[in-house]
Amino acid sequence: MLLDPNEIAAICAAAHAAADAARGAALAHFRTADLTADNKLAGGFDPVTVADRQAEQDMRAVLAQLRPNDAIMGEEMAATTGKSGLTWVLDPIDGTRGFLSGTPTWGVLVALCNANGPLFGVIDQPYIGERFLGGFGQARLEGPHGTRALATRRARPLSSAIIFTTFPEVGTQEEGAAFRRLAQQCQLTRYGMDCYAYALLALGQIDLVVEAGLQPYDILAPIAVIEAAGGIVTDWQGGPATKGGRVLAAANTEIHAQALAILSQH
Repeated sequence: MLLDPNEIAAICAAAHAAADAARGAALAHFRTADLTADNKLAGGFDPVTVADRQAEQDMRAVLAQLRPNDAIMGEEMAATTGKSGLTWVLDPIDGTRGFLSGTPTWGVLVALCNANGPLFGVIDQPYIGERFLGGFGQARLEGPHGTRALATRRARPLSSAIIFTTFPEVGTQEEGAAFRRLAQQCQLTRYGMDCYAYALLALGQIDLVVEAGLQPYDILAPIAVIEAAGGIVTDWQGGPATKGGRVLAAANTEIHAQALAILSQH
C-alpha cells in the first residue's frame, strides 16, 4: 500500500492527537491518592484503572473524528472495523503496574499498521513529556530537552551489553531460564521499565530487550520506533514479532544474532 505525502501527514497528525488525548486522561489520575485498580486476571494480577479506560476512550474518539475509515484495536475495548486497510493499535497505559506505583516508566503506545505490520509508531511518556516517534522516514525524540534523532547503538559484544526485561520471571520457568542464560553473558541487567525500555533502545542507551507473553498492542508501536532507529525486533526464533509472544529487540543485527543464538535454544 502506497501512501501519498498528504495521507502520511494526516496519519502523523492523528497519531500525535491520539497520544495528546491519552496524556491528558492518564495524567489526571497519575499519583493520585484515591487511584485503585480492577484485576483482569484470575489467579494473578493484571490491573486496569479508570485511567486506562479513559485514555483509550479518548484516543478512540480522536481517531474516529480524524480517521473514520481506519480500524481500531485496543487493549481495553472491542475492536472496530474499517474500510481503509489500515488499523490503529492502541495501548492506553503500557505498564499499569508502574502507573499504580507512581513510577514514570509507563507509556502510551500508538501504532498505525497495515496487513504487513506497523508503518508508524509512538511511545509517549506523559509525565516526563517525552515522545518517541518512528516510521515514514522519521526517527526522533521530542521532549522537554528538545528534539533529537533516534539511533540505536552500534555493534559490540554481549559482554559489554545492557539488557532489559520487565519482570524477573520473564514468562514461564523455561522462558525465564533462557533469559537468564542470555543475561549472564551481558554486562548489566535491568528490570521493570515496560515500554520505556524499548524507547531507551531506540535512543541508543541500551542493547537488548527480551520479553515473553506480549500482546500485539504491547509491541507494534515499539517495533516501528526501533526499526526506524536502526534496530531489529523479532521473536525468539528470528521470525516476525508482530503478534507478540516472545520478543527480542536488539540495537543492531550483530548483537541480535548473538542473543538469538542463546534464546533460540529454548
